Amino acid sequence: MATPTEGDADRALEVLRRVFGYDAFRGSQQAIIEHVVGGGDALVLMPTGGGKSLCYQIPALVRDGVAVVISPLIALMHNQVEALKALGVRAGFLNSTQDGDARRAVETVFLAGGLDLLYLAPEALAVGSTTRLLDRGKIALFAIDEAHCVAQWGHDFRPDYLGLSMLHERWPTVPRIALTATATTATHAEIATRLNLKDAKHFVASFDRPNIQYRIVPKVEPRKQLLELLRTEHAGDAGIVYCLSRASVDKHAEFLTQNGIPALPYHAGLEARTRATNQDRFVREDGLVMVATIAFGMGIDKPDVRFVAHLDLPKSVEGYYQETGRAGRDGLPSTAWLAYGLQDVVQQRKLIDGSDGDAAHRRMLGRHLDAMLALCESIRCRRVQLLAYFGQSSEPCENCDTCMSPPESWDGTIPAQKLLSTVLRLQRERNQRFGAGSRSTSCSGRGPIRSSGSGMTPSPCSG
Repeated sequence: MATPTEGDADRALEVLRRVFGYDAFRGSQQAIIEHVVGGGDALVLMPTGGGKSLCYQIPALVRDGVAVVISPLIALMHNQVEALKALGVRAGFLNSTQDGDARRAVETVFLAGGLDLLYLAPEALAVGSTTRLLDRGKIALFAIDEAHCVAQWGHDFRPDYLGLSMLHERWPTVPRIALTATATTATHAEIATRLNLKDAKHFVASFDRPNIQYRIVPKVEPRKQLLELLRTEHAGDAGIVYCLSRASVDKHAEFLTQNGIPALPYHAGLEARTRATNQDRFVREDGLVMVATIAFGMGIDKPDVRFVAHLDLPKSVEGYYQETGRAGRDGLPSTAWLAYGLQDVVQQRKLIDGSDGDAAHRRMLGRHLDAMLALCESIRCRRVQLLAYFGQSSEPCENCDTCMSPPESWDGTIPAQKLLSTVLRLQRERNQRFGAGSRSTSCSGRGPIRSSGSGMTPSPCSG
């Protein structure tokens, strides 16, 4: 690995100012960029809005050759390429939306050295023609964006990410940088192992987003609760509303529109052109609300999203963190609002029971859900608990619902012990079984009961 020179550092700062319009680097950006410019491998964990993309875009403009960026979503790479072109950066992509002529045109420019960055989906690297094309060009670096997609039982798992260890095997002298905004300690280790980045330099920034106010409320009449939130606190603001199902997306987008709030739907059931048009309008126009399934939002570069609302319980803390992180990328005050009720728990348990995969997979999904429920039921600072899940410590933030309006709590140890004792005796003596929604299921569901416990673990009883 080459060592970055003073000239490389000066060039990186010059590119930052001339191309991207910033006066100085933020946080660990400079150290990461200088490490990659010098030819080193890097694994970067940095929150949404922390400037991850600059950590490979600037090295791409400083090092000789073309930076190959692995991106998981076609819509995401389209947006990033268009944004770079608007800044005068020579960027292109190869994906399944292109016809033969368009693809050959990009390949010709790549081979002629006319690109600074080339975006590919991970599936493309499994195709021999793509790897042979890259062999014929000069590669400056590989950037693996959204690297948490390699985590096999993570919230955004993509099987084709598992093959990306071949980058080092086929091009051992080309530096690699893997980046994500969402990784627990276990996911961090899994990324390093599966991408063969154990010897890379790891950069872990704080996951704290102090400008986001986290609020979780009991779900009573969610449509009315959402409408009140938007009218009283976010009138005219851009935001995202997440729903679990496509039908719910359509219903709530129509409801908001009927009540004078401009809203657009986004889900996989819409025609591709409609999805693209709605996403483009959301990014470019002011004051639009996007009602969407979790398929929407990854890599969306819209800094002024003032709120993210969840009308259904997220499946995991990782997913919740990533989705709420799309608010307030500009650093200004923003809201992460979640309406949560017992029916959400029942619905998620049913989805887990009917999911693909073996028993170990379902247990993993159950643990993800239990951690999310613990966050919802916590009586301590949401931010403290959220960051603790990612292995980071913090002090109470005074900018979440439990800090601003502490919930009443009581010591339920003795009542819980009595309840468990009753269940145990009935099971032994009468062969009875208990559950949240069935007379014949085991004690496996959780209701919205707050306790005075502080760990991210389920309540003692699930009945």
